[in-house]
Amino acid sequence: MRKALRWLLALTVLIGTLGTAGAATAADAAGTDGTTDIKERLLSIPGMSLVEEKPYTGYRFFVLNYTQPVDHRKPSKGTFQQRITVLHKDVARPTVFFTSGYNVSTTPRRSEPTQIVDGNQVSLEYRFFTPSRPQPADWSKLDIWQAASDQHRVFKALKGIYGKKWISTGGSKGGMTATYYERFYPRDMDGVVAYVAPNDVVNKEDSAYDRFFAGVGTKECRDRLNGVQREALVRREPLEKKYAAFAQDNGLTFTTIGSLDKAYEATVLDYVWGFWQYSLLSDCDQIPADAKNATDDEIWDSVDTISGFSAYADQGLSNYTPYYYQAGTQLGAPTIRFPHIEKQYIRYGYQPPRNFVPRDIPMKFQPSAMRDIDTWVRHNARHMLFVNGQNDPWSAEPFRVGKGAKDSYVMTAPGMNHGANVAGLVPEQKALATARILDWAGVASSSVQADPQAAKPLAKFDAKLDKRDVQREMTLRP
Repeated sequence: MRKALRWLLALTVLIGTLGTAGAATAADAAGTDGTTDIKERLLSIPGMSLVEEKPYTGYRFFVLNYTQPVDHRKPSKGTFQQRITVLHKDVARPTVFFTSGYNVSTTPRRSEPTQIVDGNQVSLEYRFFTPSRPQPADWSKLDIWQAASDQHRVFKALKGIYGKKWISTGGSKGGMTATYYERFYPRDMDGVVAYVAPNDVVNKEDSAYDRFFAGVGTKECRDRLNGVQREALVRREPLEKKYAAFAQDNGLTFTTIGSLDKAYEATVLDYVWGFWQYSLLSDCDQIPADAKNATDDEIWDSVDTISGFSAYADQGLSNYTPYYYQAGTQLGAPTIRFPHIEKQYIRYGYQPPRNFVPRDIPMKFQPSAMRDIDTWVRHNARHMLFVNGQNDPWSAEPFRVGKGAKDSYVMTAPGMNHGANVAGLVPEQKALATARILDWAGVASSSVQADPQAAKPLAKFDAKLDKRDVQREMTLRP
C-alpha cells in the first residue's frame, strides 16, 4: 500500500480554478431572509472563524477554521482547529460536501457533483493533516469514526444555513471517506457519489490486484512496463549511486523507511502501479520499448517520472503520515507479486504501512473495520453511486451493492484510470448517474424524471473552475 498507499493520495477528484474578482448577486450574498450577509451567517456559528475570503466570479469563497473535539466520545478532552472551505452560490441551491481524505485546497474548486447540481460546495480537511492536527497529536484519535463525526458536526453546523439537499462526494481516499461517513451517519446526506474508492475488505488477501496487472491494457504495454521495472532492479548498484547523489543534492533523508536502499526498491516497485493509476494506455509509447538496451538515464527518468524518487524520503512521507497510519490501522494496504522479476532482485517486496510512519507513533491493525463497512454497504446502501476506472489498480477491489441496497449503483468508466468520473461513463450510464444525482439533490426537472437519458449537468463547464487536479506526489496512495 505503500505507494499504493499513495493511492489514496492521490487523485483528489477536485477540479480547480482561480477566479477573477467579481461580486456575487444580492441573492447569493444574502441569507434566507435576504438581509444577512452569508459571511455573517457563517461566522455566527459557534466555533467558526474566518481565515480569508477570496473573490470569485459568481461565487463567494471562504477559508474557515472550525473548532472540533479531538475525541468526539469525550468532547471535554481538548479541541483542535479544522480547516474547511465554503464555495457559496446560493442558499436556495443544494450543497455538495467534498473531502479528498487529505488536505483541503484553499483555491476555489468545484467537484463534478457540484457542477452537475449547480450548487454550493463545502470542503473539509481530513483530521491530522496539517494544519488540522491536534497538538499534541494523540494518534489513537485518528480513525474513520472520528473523521465521520467531524463531518457530522460540520453538517449540523451548516445545515441551518444551507437547508436544501446535501450530497457527499470525494475521490480515492475521499470516496472512501464519503462512504464511511454514510455508514456512521446515514441520515445526514441525501446522496453519495464516491469516485474510485478502494475497498480492501481482507487486508491479507490481495490476489485481485495480481489478476488486474496480469490483464490490464495490452500485452505490449505490460511488457514495456515490466521490462523497465525489472531493469531498474537489475541495475540497482549504478542507479542507487545516482539516487544517493540526487538525495544529497535535494537534502533528502531516509530515517523513517530505514535506508536509501529500501526507498529505492519501494519507488521501483511502485512503477507499474503508478503508471496505470495516472496514465492511459495511449501513454505507453512514452515507456522505453527495449529496457535491456536502454541507458541508465532512460531507466531512471522513466521511473522518476511515474513513481518519483523523493516519495519515500522523509521529506516525501511526512505530509502523508496520517494516511499511512490509517492504512496500517484500519484501511488496509495492497500487496502485489512481481512474477516478471526474479526473486534475487527483490529484497523487501511491497513494504507495509508501518515502514512509512515514524516509529514513535504506535500502530495496531483492526481487521474488523473494513469488514464492517463492506457489509453495511452491501446491505444498507441508499442513494449511493460508486464510479470506478476500468484501468485503475485501486478499482480492482471495489465496493459492491447487494439485495438490501436501494437506489444504489456501481459503474465503471471504460479505459479510465484513477481519474474516472461520471463524464467518462458510457452514454447510457452517464445519463442515469447524472439523473440520479440531480434527483438526490432535489433539482431534477420533470423531463429528467420522466426520461433519465435527458439528464445533463445544470452548470456550464468552466475550463478553469472545472479543471481536473490530479495529485501525483505519492503514487500508491488512493
